[in-house]
Amino acid sequence: MEISVLNDFSEYPGLRHCTFSEKSGEEFYHSVLNRAFKEAYEKNTKLSVDLDNTAGYASSFLDEAFGNLVFDFTLDNVKRMVEIISNQEPHWKDMIEKQTYQQWEERRVRKNNPKVTKQHSEWFRLVNDKIESRVWEQPCAV
Repeated sequence: MEISVLNDFSEYPGLRHCTFSEKSGEEFYHSVLNRAFKEAYEKNTKLSVDLDNTAGYASSFLDEAFGNLVFDFTLDNVKRMVEIISNQEPHWKDMIEKQTYQQWEERRVRKNNPKVTKQHSEWFRLVNDKIESRVWEQPCAV
């Protein structure tokens, strides 16, 4: 399975949260990445996420999107199933895999829930090795 930020979301990714900008990392996670990972997980297949050919990224966009993925599905599953493609700016892949993943896994273990800044439809989370769908967090001010 493959998704592309450019083709499946936006040429102009924004900042971390919906309240800060349009096309945020929060929005990308809730509208594209969460469902794509859930489908890959159920099919036991890799999910390739192509970061190339956009106008560029704020690190907060990537941290929020991929961090939420780790929070909802665990570091082990994300590392096993996600392939990040970033040929144009390989430092983004390095940042996600070497910093974001570990920081958000620690956050998951501590149960330091992610913030959402707008009401989202139900999203998927792995709970006791079973995928569940619901609204896990209510919007808060950031």
